[in-house]
Amino acid sequence: MGPTNHDIMDITATAEERSVEIASLKTQFASVRERTVNICTPLLAEDYAVQPITDVSPPKWHLAHTTWFFETFVLKGFLTDYKEFDPTFAYHFNSYYNNAGDRVIRSNRGLMTRPRVEKIYEYREYVDECMVSFLGTHPDHKALEIIQLGIQHEMQHQELLYYDIKYILGHQPFFPVYDSNESSDKPTSSGTFDWIYQEEGVFQIGHSSDSFHFDNEKGCHKVILEAYSIASRPVTFGEYLEFMEDGGYEDFNLWHSDGWDYIKKQGITSPLYIHKISGRWMRYTLSGLVEVDPNDVLIHVSYYEAWAFAQWKGCRLPTEFEWEVLADKLDWGQVWEWTNSAYLPYPRFAKAPGALGEYNGKFMVNQMVLRGASTATTVGQSRKTYRNFFHPHLQWHFAGIRLAK
Repeated sequence: MGPTNHDIMDITATAEERSVEIASLKTQFASVRERTVNICTPLLAEDYAVQPITDVSPPKWHLAHTTWFFETFVLKGFLTDYKEFDPTFAYHFNSYYNNAGDRVIRSNRGLMTRPRVEKIYEYREYVDECMVSFLGTHPDHKALEIIQLGIQHEMQHQELLYYDIKYILGHQPFFPVYDSNESSDKPTSSGTFDWIYQEEGVFQIGHSSDSFHFDNEKGCHKVILEAYSIASRPVTFGEYLEFMEDGGYEDFNLWHSDGWDYIKKQGITSPLYIHKISGRWMRYTLSGLVEVDPNDVLIHVSYYEAWAFAQWKGCRLPTEFEWEVLADKLDWGQVWEWTNSAYLPYPRFAKAPGALGEYNGKFMVNQMVLRGASTATTVGQSRKTYRNFFHPHLQWHFAGIRLAK
């Protein structure tokens, strides 16, 4: 997930075209900033600062970090007379941008009971007002490009907020309800199972249109694929329960060595949030504890589990290229889908200079690509060229499985 090299506004655009583009960007900015706040609305004050594990960031931190992005890369970057809301926030709410200065290490984000939540909301309001004022000055195309990146960046954090809020609440003893009407973590069945066949050939991969895209999607290139088939829909809970009940977590022959070692050391015997209570399989959702519906799309499995399940089925996981080539014929968007592709740069990939170059490129090692989208993904980020990526042991994100052969 990283910066685009596409200018969102051509330098040669007319004044009228420029005004239309800026007005559209203002609308996007306001909508995205409001949605982040709305996601946090059901939380109690006590929920905002919790960090149960390193991978989970406190909701308060997300609210501040997405604001820090606009303040650091837009307001401080383009306004010589800009006055920071609080100079200490640059240290508190940087994430991993070494070029932007020192920061609180990720595992210590939950130790920050200060600043108070109210102060974070004041920070958001202050930066939002400054951003709207700045957009009113008709900034140049480079500034607008970074603003668009900031909007996309916040969309990513909105989905992460759902992951992190669910982990915070889902590991409490009484399975508290976030929102009784929430359905972002309840992907439903997408229909009957079929194999979609693709003949061998040479195919183009990568983002090729003028619409927004991250730098890891660029670099259109050709790949050679042998004939293959992909399942028309993702794996369901019912299918995965069969794997569990057949001893899938006890058969080392199905697992990578790293995966086997990991699940044994961590005591993992099921997808995250699954519990057997009084003989029934139950799962925690953001709307509370519900009985597992075997027809619902499986969610919260690691790459290790996805690979082992595919082995058990006598199948495999698709590569990210196989997935992209057949995406238009697949029903996707319920869960992110693990692929069997390591997260690596496309041909001619080049990092942007400075801090924004850290957005994607430095993570291209020891991670696996996921394709598609989840029911928590913002519509503007659901596209077939989007390359998501996570470490293979993680379960807390909204990830599932699609088979290939």
